[in-house]
Amino acid sequence: MGAEASNRNVDRRTFLGAAAASAVVLAAEAAPSFAAAKSTMRSADVVIVGAGLSGLTAARRLLAAGRSVIVLEARDRVGGRTLNTPISGSEITEVGGEYVGPTQDRILALAKEVGVKTFPVYNTGVNVLIADGERSFYPAVPGLPEKPDIAAAIVKGFALDELAKSVPVKAPWTAPNAAALDRETLGDWMTANIPQTDARRVFEAAVNSVWGVDGAQLSMLYVLFYIASAGDSKTAGSFGRLISVEGGAQQDRFVGGSQLVSIRVADRLGWSRKGPGGKGVRVIGSAPVRRISQTSSGVRVIADGVTVDAKRVIVTTPPALAAKIKYSPSLPAGKIGLLKGMTPGNLTKAEAIYQTPFWRDDGLTGQSVSDLPVGSVTFDNSPPDGGPGVLFAFVGGSAEKNWQKLSAADRKTAMLSSFAALFGPKALAPIDYFERDWDNDQQWSGGCPVSHTNPGVMAKYGKYLRTAVGRVHFAGTETSDYWTGYMDGAVRSGERVATEVGNALRHK
Repeated sequence: MGAEASNRNVDRRTFLGAAAASAVVLAAEAAPSFAAAKSTMRSADVVIVGAGLSGLTAARRLLAAGRSVIVLEARDRVGGRTLNTPISGSEITEVGGEYVGPTQDRILALAKEVGVKTFPVYNTGVNVLIADGERSFYPAVPGLPEKPDIAAAIVKGFALDELAKSVPVKAPWTAPNAAALDRETLGDWMTANIPQTDARRVFEAAVNSVWGVDGAQLSMLYVLFYIASAGDSKTAGSFGRLISVEGGAQQDRFVGGSQLVSIRVADRLGWSRKGPGGKGVRVIGSAPVRRISQTSSGVRVIADGVTVDAKRVIVTTPPALAAKIKYSPSLPAGKIGLLKGMTPGNLTKAEAIYQTPFWRDDGLTGQSVSDLPVGSVTFDNSPPDGGPGVLFAFVGGSAEKNWQKLSAADRKTAMLSSFAALFGPKALAPIDYFERDWDNDQQWSGGCPVSHTNPGVMAKYGKYLRTAVGRVHFAGTETSDYWTGYMDGAVRSGERVATEVGNALRHK
């Protein structure tokens, strides 16, 4: 397939963005009187902004508790930062969040309730390492490269677990030395603890894949909180769990794709892709929110084509986009400081489709880590039955920004060259290739996979993370205590805010 045709396919596969699909627009707001005159009027106990996993979970919980809900979604589909893309017949691949693993009990419970099963990520054989021009292999289990300096760097990462134990997941800004940790960056820590250049580049590749940014952009307080959150109330968080397959966050996938969970939930709620729809529609697509006004007795949420009056509103969009909604009265300065101080990552997922997963015949898992300029972390993304074969690579942080300066044809050539260096010359001849740059989705997602707090933000403004402002409540994966940044965190935040709003409605 030529580059031009491939680009057309990318447009058809428009990526929804890093924990709920935004219902925010960046254009100037319409005057309330004009919007109301042109809008369908609806009312409910609770209106929810965003039909990703967080918003849909909250809607489902509130509806089960006997409350009426309306969900407003900017796009014409549900799923937030999860998205399925067809690749062959009924088979799909995911171009957004997709993995689940141990201690991610809430997303797994939701999937089970709506009939979506899991299957294990392919993890049979050996992984590939390329460092300083040398190609080597290491066992998929335990998944630790055997090259001494690379192994030592990963072990240093494991040592962060002990530091993370001092950071409470519900209030990381109260950790001992929180302000000092928030001034230090993960890049500073890497410089001090990983002296070898090749090892530092490989470690940075892992950082790019987890957060979509370079270590120099991540405060240590935020990183330790993120590690602490990679568990549950009975299981301490672990850096190893963040980067592992077996026993880790990349252990399993959903049959039919991760977006199917949101689709099933929305189907049960009743949804319309384009506007308010008919009777029984609770999830309204193509309805970007422009303004939220609140009084002592209720809220009015104005979106394109529909205005909803309610008792409470829940905002589940990524923080930077939540900050762009027009609020009346305005949000407190601390809340604004937090929302604006959370920056989305820069991440592209590049996927090559092959007739078969040929690397399996060579005893390879399809997983790799390297210091290559692009494609430095890869996975086998093939369907459960193994066909067609799918390889994907993360490109994140400054590497992603440099790669995106290339033409589409040059990007494809560079990525396939990396795949060939890792898995052999057969990788140069895919039957299809596509990529999705989350940065191109600024209007609705802002970036991906997760919004991180900039250095200095968590210690100063963290207390506003989950704080409601009057009748305006906030959720989304970034607000979760456990598994922040993941699908499980999105579901947990939806459950938490549904309880919060339900309690508020009972004690009005």
